[in-house]
Amino acid sequence: MADPIALLIQGRPHDLGAGFLVRRVLPSTKRRMVGPFIFFDHFGPMDVPPGGGMEVRPHPHIGLATVTYLFTGGIFHRDSLGFAQPIKPGDVNWMTAGSGIVHSERTEPEMRRTGFRMHGVQTWVALPKAHEAAAPAFEHVAAARLPAWREGESAFRLIVGTYDGRVAPTTHFSPIFYVAVEMEPGARIAVSPEHAERAAYVAEGGIVVGDRALAVGDLAVLAAGHDVGIVAGADGAKVMLCGGAAIDGPRHIWWNFVASTRERIEEAKADWKNGRFATVPGDPEFIPLPER
Repeated sequence: MADPIALLIQGRPHDLGAGFLVRRVLPSTKRRMVGPFIFFDHFGPMDVPPGGGMEVRPHPHIGLATVTYLFTGGIFHRDSLGFAQPIKPGDVNWMTAGSGIVHSERTEPEMRRTGFRMHGVQTWVALPKAHEAAAPAFEHVAAARLPAWREGESAFRLIVGTYDGRVAPTTHFSPIFYVAVEMEPGARIAVSPEHAERAAYVAEGGIVVGDRALAVGDLAVLAAGHDVGIVAGADGAKVMLCGGAAIDGPRHIWWNFVASTRERIEEAKADWKNGRFATVPGDPEFIPLPER
């Protein structure tokens, strides 16, 4: 039987500042995107002591949508449209950057006071060319509004898009799926072949795909066209399934900007450097444009 894994990518450590470490999976030298997913950061699980937390100052985005999903912990989002929204485990924050948006991500004061456990994933979805310059927008989808179901000893939640006859209410602009799966020890699932590009990421525990054992930090890009079986290891697993249709042409990525042309990236750099982006109400700090 053919190998169900077309490509295996291991996340690499990346420091976001103040000791906040993540595993950066996409983009990779092996592969830039899976479907429209162009960026994939996994953080935690980590125990954050009292006084600690996330302090990501206001920064800009263009040409993409950010998707934040938490297993534990919390993040407080503020943006230049005036939204101020806490995100809790199981909820989804979908932020369409389009022509340009600025946001910050911080830990709420009460969580900072007590300390907390943090674990989650942030992804960026590249927008199709027809929507790259769309008006920026923000959408919060509570966990209770997302399709959730069980198959045997596995619990599924559809975060974005369509999967196995189900549709999430979350905004999206091209064929996409993004599913969180919590598998009990030894549980078995089959990944639907309905989307052209698919991947499975191990966020906790371990899994077996074909004859290969995968651990935390592994992203398996799956072979197209047929069901792919996944078996959870002895400790169970948390797995993120993602993908969709290939985006309509290559994308350039620089810092927090994604675009189909280098010229648009240069415009965004100049706009941020010269203060032409909107500011975030209630959060006057900002991250300067990187020198390189």
